[in-house]
Amino acid sequence: MITHNFTNQTVLVTGSSRGVGRATAIAFARAGARVCVHYNEDVAAAKATFQALDGGGHALLRADLSNPRQVRVLVESALEKLGRIDVLVNNAGIFLPHDITKMPFEEYLENFQRTLAVNLVGPAAACHAVTAHMRERGSGKIINVGSRGAFRGEAGQPGYGAAKAGLHAMSQSLAQALGGYGITVHAVAPGFIETAMARPHLQGEAGIAVKAQSPLNRVASVEEVAQAILYLASEEARFTTGCVLDLNGASYLR
Repeated sequence: MITHNFTNQTVLVTGSSRGVGRATAIAFARAGARVCVHYNEDVAAAKATFQALDGGGHALLRADLSNPRQVRVLVESALEKLGRIDVLVNNAGIFLPHDITKMPFEEYLENFQRTLAVNLVGPAAACHAVTAHMRERGSGKIINVGSRGAFRGEAGQPGYGAAKAGLHAMSQSLAQALGGYGITVHAVAPGFIETAMARPHLQGEAGIAVKAQSPLNRVASVEEVAQAILYLASEEARFTTGCVLDLNGASYLR
């Protein structure tokens, strides 16, 4: 495993109460960073993440990322508690079912719009809120957690695929807009990951089929995704700004 050093750096990880967000927060803290753990509803899980962090000086904040104003307050509060934000990881996301062939119009549209609000508009608001600070300092790293679904499609959750595709495109646009200010912007596009959200899809015959999508015959671990995020936040990755890093075990090639 490559060892990165983030001593004296500060990181805000959205959706870090569990899954990839928790693994990422723990990995950054282990690498010396001070971390702001963000959650929306599961305070017990968020506290568990917070308590698992190495070192001190960390923060724990709540915000509903479907509300852009709460996102702005989250960034402002993290800045107040940490003093600065060197790295923003937009990880938080939701995966609501909204099958266009089965769901009534109003329910379909509600789930579609909420998916976009959390998975795309929320990260856009966080990027805007943090970049004024990063521009003033002349440096910063933003990593947005997208998905293989942006390329492969999400038949039962088209809003999820649309939001993640938008997140990838936004990352590339911001890489061009912000590079001159010393700010790099990346995205990662994982396939299936062994998380609580994905676990129901990884059981039984369906799970065997999902794992068989990769020639490695498995799905990613949260730690593997976290290590990819740490690499993209490192100085070694500066010239890859604007990239969308596939992390799907060759289950989908483009």
